[in-house]
Amino acid sequence: MDDYSAFVPDVHFEKIPIKNLVSNQTYQRNLSIAHIQKTAGHFDVHQINPVKVSRRDGINYVFNGQHTIEIVASVSGSRDTPVWCMVYDGMGYTEEADTFAKQQKYVKPLMPYEIFMANIEAGNDDQILIKSLLESYRLRISSNKGPNCVCAISTVEFIYHRYGLNTLDRTLRLCVASWEGEPDSLTANIIKGIALLVTAFGDNLRDDLFQEKVGKFSSREISRSARERKMGSMGYAEVMLAFYNKKTRYPLRWAQLHELQSQRTGIIGNDGSDGPDELVGRLE
Repeated sequence: MDDYSAFVPDVHFEKIPIKNLVSNQTYQRNLSIAHIQKTAGHFDVHQINPVKVSRRDGINYVFNGQHTIEIVASVSGSRDTPVWCMVYDGMGYTEEADTFAKQQKYVKPLMPYEIFMANIEAGNDDQILIKSLLESYRLRISSNKGPNCVCAISTVEFIYHRYGLNTLDRTLRLCVASWEGEPDSLTANIIKGIALLVTAFGDNLRDDLFQEKVGKFSSREISRSARERKMGSMGYAEVMLAFYNKKTRYPLRWAQLHELQSQRTGIIGNDGSDGPDELVGRLE
């Protein structure tokens, strides 16, 4: 019989009350109370992973799962609550610390696309609604860039959760009407930049003028000019606003855009950077 013992950890599983677990080793990171509270607020018993424990000198030292036990204790209201533990016997302190340091080194995190599609398969309402909205504009979710392909799915979800379905709907409508699904127009910064304009100006932002004035510039031109400003999605919103306001009788107020980020410093026109007129001139 083949021997596979070198590939299988020598462990056993036990249910151990949280009060009998120790997780204050020096090598561990500090507990994040914010993370514990957030996860406890969305507790799902199916998401609990076994806690890795080193039993040394009769004491159960947690070297992977300190947040897990605090989340379970918070939700259950008792440290008598047991958790499943993967118990290693015979590990020394330095071996625990080395294992802790390396445990995430070769773990491949899930990509936003993979998480989104898993939510679709699970039948989760938010993701199904977002997918239907995208498809109504002949867009599709993809992990690869291409015509009508939305790779920035985490941005789309962010807009949906932060600003609501109506804002996401109008953002996609403006984007598709202006650039017809051209791949460079479906980037995270352009989509979020449009959402910032929609949120800031509401009905004062005219869809027909946006399509006419902003849409006549390629998404690459907008991206190139926005990157020079080094302000992320706000820089993209500024560039699009400059094009929209050009030769407009009633231009939209720049300060209104920046009210979305009230904590932001250096308002356009007051910090030596380009104001609206200078920006338009430089982009021509």
